[in-house]
Amino acid sequence: MVTHYRGPRPRGQMVSSHLCNLWAYIYMNLGPQASHPPASLARALLPLRMKVAVSPDPSLVYRPDVDPDTAKDKGSFRNYTSGPLLDRVFITYKLMHTYQTVDFVRKKHAQFGGFSYKKMTIMEAVDMLDHLVDESDPDVDFPNSFHAFQTAEGIRKAHPDKDWFHLVGLLHDLGKVLALWGEPQWAVVGDTFPVGCRPQASVVFCDSTFQDNPDLRDPRYSTEFGMYQPHCGLENVLMSWGHDEYLYQMMRFNKFSLPEEAFHMIRFHSFYPWHTGGDYRQLCSQQDLDMLPWVQEFNKFDLYTKCPDLPDVSKLRPYYQALVDKYCPGVLSW
Repeated sequence: MVTHYRGPRPRGQMVSSHLCNLWAYIYMNLGPQASHPPASLARALLPLRMKVAVSPDPSLVYRPDVDPDTAKDKGSFRNYTSGPLLDRVFITYKLMHTYQTVDFVRKKHAQFGGFSYKKMTIMEAVDMLDHLVDESDPDVDFPNSFHAFQTAEGIRKAHPDKDWFHLVGLLHDLGKVLALWGEPQWAVVGDTFPVGCRPQASVVFCDSTFQDNPDLRDPRYSTEFGMYQPHCGLENVLMSWGHDEYLYQMMRFNKFSLPEEAFHMIRFHSFYPWHTGGDYRQLCSQQDLDMLPWVQEFNKFDLYTKCPDLPDVSKLRPYYQALVDKYCPGVLSW
């Protein structure tokens, strides 16, 4: 379910990545019967398959103009109602909202919490993102390494005196290397949300993707607070598993010398229902509310720096290597 990017791709290669996600959804819902899905399901999926096959090149869609005088309306970012990437995005979220449960998340913490999968530097991890396109993102279809430098440079321009903030821009999506280690994208990318309580209204596709999640049939997890206490603090909330949580835990494990604001930006930058939707305030501590403006400030650069003018990475690497050497040097445990 990972789209491996290796330069220009023939259309057939693009289509196969979308249908791989589609087939995964069929298989996980039907099990051994997946090879012979019911006729009604086949008929329902046929328009979706045809739409993916004939859609325009997604790499030409949703990219903002870097000229502020001609930039497109910000309301057209994160468009989950129309567009040629919508089918791919919906399938990713359907899988996520079906299988991200309390039990699943706890198992992922146990699986990856020892950080014994790989030893590598930050820049080696950045280079790995050359092979990943995020299938939950309706705005772009180019490798995440470019987005990392775009975000960092946007922050650097607006906040020249905060070098740690520049580094956060480079780091924020490095947890997506999980997808290159065999994890399905629905367990790596996309908006995050708390498990263990009822999903709130601003969770993307909330009304159409959680019907098969077993936690919502469990009285312990299906109420507004679920297994949590009011204002318990987000540090005590079990978030859906993905690149945010993995990288946050990895940074703590490797003792990055960044300010607390940086850790909140990393951990919650995909928690759109909170920092943008205004939901889940009933779980927040005062510290969470104090950190919220920092997460929202980061989000401006994470979202609105996605553009077709890809950065000259070779010219930028020396500056960011110096920041890595300052805040998180050497070979790290992943």
